[in-house]
Amino acid sequence: MSGMELRELEAFLAVAEELHFGRAGERLYVSQSRISQLLRALENRIGATLVERTSRRVRLTPLGEQLFPELRAAYDRLHATIDAARDLARGMRGVLRIGFQGSVDEQTLNAVTAFRDAYPDSMIELVEIPYADPFGPLRRREVNAAMVLLPVEESDLVVAHVLPGRPQVLMLPTGHPLTRRAALSAADLTTIPLIGMTCLAPEYWRDVQTPPRTPDGRAIPCGPKVRTMQEAIAAVAAGRGGLLLCRTTAELQRRPDVTFVPVHGVPDSHLGLIWQRELSCVRVEAFARTLAATPDPGLRAVM
Repeated sequence: MSGMELRELEAFLAVAEELHFGRAGERLYVSQSRISQLLRALENRIGATLVERTSRRVRLTPLGEQLFPELRAAYDRLHATIDAARDLARGMRGVLRIGFQGSVDEQTLNAVTAFRDAYPDSMIELVEIPYADPFGPLRRREVNAAMVLLPVEESDLVVAHVLPGRPQVLMLPTGHPLTRRAALSAADLTTIPLIGMTCLAPEYWRDVQTPPRTPDGRAIPCGPKVRTMQEAIAAVAAGRGGLLLCRTTAELQRRPDVTFVPVHGVPDSHLGLIWQRELSCVRVEAFARTLAATPDPGLRAVM
């Protein structure tokens, strides 16, 4: 195994997770042919095929399936070790990338300002992550931590801090009959399709954001599936369904062609700061402490 390039390992992990050479190339910012070349080099070192590729599908061989979790764990440990060494060398210096869904609430912005004041050598970048893919950017190392909608029941992720719950509203196209009401009940959700999310997130998470049933068990119609918050709002404006979300997000997304109405009888929406368990660093932990110490200005938060 002498002389193995880290890029060969990254190519295999990307293909194993994406099961698509094109998407693996996009993820590593290289061409599809380069992914194939790196994978062949790794297979030649091992002396066996790890990935079967046809014109219709890509799948791991039995050996590839066996090696994938072991190589992923080894790769994560390597990165964690390097990050820890870098943190020790730099202290708090460096860039901290925080992901967010939809929009950034005032409490988080205040925490960012307080963090910058306390740690001038550490720079924070706020990165929007897809509404329908709350955990992917963390696992792809596009961000160091993320503010996402709860629940989070992933063994590799840590929920470091939970913001107070926010009441939910139903966003509807302006002029819809339900917008003439001062408030709605959970039973009213059975009368209009709810805009849902594509299957990038786990089903348990999607079922909380877009419940398939009311708390008393009545079915809620399913609307179109979207990836981003703006796609969801556009679908509402086009009259394709309603969108259940927290009041603050709705207020931040105000526009003439949509209206929102409070919904009683549904659980509050909660937001949490999460990161990968094996990739924690001093900057992330410092930001979590700063966020926990930042007052909530009138419960004006994201979703």
